[in-house]
Amino acid sequence: MKVLLVGGGGREHALAWKLAQSPLLTRLIAAPGNPGIARHAECIPIKDVAVDEQVALARRERVDLVVIGPEMPLSLGLADRLAEAGIAVFGPSQAAARIESSKAFAKDLMARYGIPTARFETFQEAASARRFCRTLGAPLVVKTDGLAAGKGAIVCRTLDEADAAIGLCLDAKSFGAAGATVVIEEFMEGEEASFFVLTDGAAALPLESAQDHKTIFDDDRGPNTGGMGAYSPAPVVDEAMSRRVMEEIVAPTIAAMAKEGAPFAGVLYVGLMIDRRGPRVVEFNCRFGDPECQAILPRLDEDLLPLFDAVARTAWREGRVVTAGGRVIGVQALGPDIRTAIARAYAGVERIHFAGMQFRRDIGRRAVERA
Repeated sequence: MKVLLVGGGGREHALAWKLAQSPLLTRLIAAPGNPGIARHAECIPIKDVAVDEQVALARRERVDLVVIGPEMPLSLGLADRLAEAGIAVFGPSQAAARIESSKAFAKDLMARYGIPTARFETFQEAASARRFCRTLGAPLVVKTDGLAAGKGAIVCRTLDEADAAIGLCLDAKSFGAAGATVVIEEFMEGEEASFFVLTDGAAALPLESAQDHKTIFDDDRGPNTGGMGAYSPAPVVDEAMSRRVMEEIVAPTIAAMAKEGAPFAGVLYVGLMIDRRGPRVVEFNCRFGDPECQAILPRLDEDLLPLFDAVARTAWREGRVVTAGGRVIGVQALGPDIRTAIARAYAGVERIHFAGMQFRRDIGRRAVERA
């Protein structure tokens, strides 16, 4: 099979590495890719959000399957355009991708179909948003409705912080159109986990769990980022909890999306908060998480290419590497236990040096404490 992988980050590097191991693969193309991905694929410098150019590339190369990594091209309807061109694509439609691209849509869906999540309200006007904060009480979370590169969830410990976050979104327009609508929800206590399933819009296959570390500093301090590191599996998601997540969250969500006329086909990410009452949804993503994908894929023995292909055809829908900002490098390591895997990963980190380098030193600590 000839495959086009759309994207150029750490998640796509992990996907390229995994897809390259498939005996079914004859050629792998990545657009835009990156220097690491170039070890496994031919990289073509087309931006992932350049929908017309991505479709033209897939047509020109006559690829058998397109795998879309990031959320932005999915929200722009790349999967729809490829399907219209008769090209098999792994990734949900634009309508289904709203489960991530619009938090207001996702929260409303959960409320209407009884899917457990935090208490919330949606606002476009600052004064009413601030009044609801006083009804809800601090701490609380202010979220931009639209995509904000993993930085659209602002945890507010006080009402003053909530007022400032609302002002940032609705008054200052700091997030642009993504923040023109905000979701304000209760702050959930418990332990977070990331849960992934492959689905064709009807059946669902659970993959591995992971735990992300979102804040920038050790001990979960500082602002949220797109993710500072992850480990897999998440100890809180044992076999019994996995069954509960599938029964209480995944199955109802997939059924709800189909009923709404937007069947979800691809990989569904369920961000969970788990406490003594059970699992509740923090957020949904319409793709593999980054950096969770990098922690999960090395643990999977299965060949992903036939699984991706089955989902897609069920759905038919200057010479040196330099940093460019953001999460520059993800270091992954395997081990016979979590403590060894962490030690090996950090041994790799110690070999990396560049100006402004920043990383957390406590990735996986909860799992070690439970071991």
